[in-house]
Amino acid sequence: MQKNFLLIAAILGFLGVAFGAFGAHGLRNRLSPDMLSVFEIGVRYQMYHACALLAVGWAYTRWPGAVLRASGWLFVVGTALFSGSLYALSMSGVRWLGAITPIGGCALLAGWLCLAWAVRRG
Repeated sequence: MQKNFLLIAAILGFLGVAFGAFGAHGLRNRLSPDMLSVFEIGVRYQMYHACALLAVGWAYTRWPGAVLRASGWLFVVGTALFSGSLYALSMSGVRWLGAITPIGGCALLAGWLCLAWAVRRG
């Protein structure tokens, strides 16, 4: 599990840098400033949670268990839903996609709580 989380974190980090560059260079003249900001928030939270997933991978070496595993998967799913919905919203302008974002945000929050719980128990 540790290796999986570290691998996913590396992929999320790579994609975060790629999406950030794409947003800064490829979307600047194509999106409104508001939608570019939405896209950038997606990139920022993707990078935050790539780092969080690295922390989960490291913590798994010390305190393996179901709660820590849940934390990792909540970060993965939460990032996909939160950042993914922001990317889709900013690129398409389809407003209902914004309704998915809080679901991802709740998963990210739950991931942080599980990480704290796993470390506290460890």
